[in-house]
Amino acid sequence: MPLNRRTFLGTSAAAGAGVAIVGGGAVPAEAHGHGHGHGHGHGHGRPQKRYSFTVMGTTDLHGNVFNWDYFTDQEFDDKDHNDVGLAKISTLVEQVRREKGRHNTLMIDAGDTIQGTQLSYYYAKIDPITAKRGPVHPMAQAMNVIGYDAAALGNHEFNYGIPVLRRFEEQCDFPLLGANALDAKTLKPAFAPYVIKKLRTPHGRDVKVAILGLTNPGIAIWDKVNVGGKMVFPGLEEQAAKFVPRLRSMGADVVIVSAHSGNSGTSSYGDQIPYVENAAGLVAEQVPGIDAILVGHAHLEIPEYFVENKETGKKVVLSEPLKWGQRLTLFDFDLVWEKGRWVVEKAGSQVLNSNTAAEDKRITRLLADEHKKVVAYVNQVIGTSTAAMTTAEAAWKDEPIIDLINVVQAETVKEALAGGEYASLPVLSQASCFSRTAQIPAGDVTIKDAAGLYPFENTLEARLVTGAQVKDYLEFSARYYVQTAAGAPVDTAKLTNADNTPDYNYDAVSGLTYEIDIAKPNGSRIVGLSFQGKAIDPAAQFVLAVNNYRASGGGNFPHVPGAKQLWANSEEIRNTIIAWVQAKGSVDGAQFASVDWRLTRDGTPVF
Repeated sequence: MPLNRRTFLGTSAAAGAGVAIVGGGAVPAEAHGHGHGHGHGHGHGRPQKRYSFTVMGTTDLHGNVFNWDYFTDQEFDDKDHNDVGLAKISTLVEQVRREKGRHNTLMIDAGDTIQGTQLSYYYAKIDPITAKRGPVHPMAQAMNVIGYDAAALGNHEFNYGIPVLRRFEEQCDFPLLGANALDAKTLKPAFAPYVIKKLRTPHGRDVKVAILGLTNPGIAIWDKVNVGGKMVFPGLEEQAAKFVPRLRSMGADVVIVSAHSGNSGTSSYGDQIPYVENAAGLVAEQVPGIDAILVGHAHLEIPEYFVENKETGKKVVLSEPLKWGQRLTLFDFDLVWEKGRWVVEKAGSQVLNSNTAAEDKRITRLLADEHKKVVAYVNQVIGTSTAAMTTAEAAWKDEPIIDLINVVQAETVKEALAGGEYASLPVLSQASCFSRTAQIPAGDVTIKDAAGLYPFENTLEARLVTGAQVKDYLEFSARYYVQTAAGAPVDTAKLTNADNTPDYNYDAVSGLTYEIDIAKPNGSRIVGLSFQGKAIDPAAQFVLAVNNYRASGGGNFPHVPGAKQLWANSEEIRNTIIAWVQAKGSVDGAQFASVDWRLTRDGTPVF
């Protein structure tokens, strides 16, 4: 999709951004950022001209407008009492604007906006924004009211396909930026790479603030189905190195990068692609001429972090606000007028916690109908269950409710590989007890019940593994149990989470039978590992149905991240479970539940 000149120039101009190149305004990038304190009046004691402004930032909003959890159908809460959603962010933004003066602020986002809650799923799939005279996406409505100036593209923007993303882009009153999202054929940017905003100062000359958007190269792997042959995603560093000097030569006084990329310098996908996934720090270090980077993607909280640029020695400030609208980053810039131009003298950042703010009524009123529709949707009955199933004991027993996840995953992968070269291989599946309070009631089953089994937005993959690798995988998983001697009493409250291993990093694998001897030390706990009643052949090949978190190295399980990927899709596993229940009409544990694993000590079952 070639860059739509009208959209690009149109949104930029409409946003008051002069994209005109300033003739003769080219200044070497390294001349920026060193305030030497020389007054404008050459020592005649005239006060220096100064100007300060604030750039606010959010990231990884993942479809959160209200402080609401659609999977539990109640107000959002976690152990730290964080709150979520743009309605709360809006209140914080207005506070900052009142304090600093609206005209001295900008508002940006670093991506992953339109996927993650049932609210965002609903407007992509159930009542899609792409339909003729379709609805306006709630995230676009909320962000337009708040008055965003720009948002970078996140990898999850591509989950629902390019048409949904393009429609969302049209519905936003601000540009979606991605300097490293290129048209596969022309290698020209497929989205606006940057926007330039002008801030009025009391001193005559405006401050020109350039916002460069960068997205994640991993899109090429994670959303191959949607972007393959259409778009390519080169590295953040190389594209920043191309655009930052251009922005400086266009007269940008301040350059801010909004990057859907973490700060760690690592990649979850190993060396599958030659571009770094979490490259924000590398961009700051390698590309001269950047003042600040709004970091996203990693779901971490970084209030303020400085990275020194290797070439200029200048410090670049980085900040990542916590996901889902839990935090708002504030970058504060102090500028001084020096030798006929604005220079950044000081830049710093902090985060505000959205749990200190009430929801903005403008947003909650505006989207009350959309919210109601989605609440009704999650409470919709999609089938029935012959018996109640719960995860209450799933952390130490093979329970039917976890088997349900595994049967759905295994069937989905079998269907996907049918007729291909791997169709004859047996399919194993991994699942975790993500929540100890998930349940499928006897009788009516709602979307909310089915989705509650899988609270994370993981997607499904198929990887090729051997019998020996499966054994290693299970040994690694079994570290979750506290070593308990054969005669000793067993207290389930103290049995799990050894070495602070979270529940979601303990996997049960279906399609095999095995015992976990908790009296034995780590690394030698898996006993009697069998496939179809026979001891497993270490060289035998299996297909493992696995979530993308595990497949990309999450939890640090062995072998799987490096294993050959046979298939992947971008549908959330929880939505696959919902569709499966809908198609079957009834959930009958008797049809799929089996005890494949148990905890033992010296061959005696613990339970």
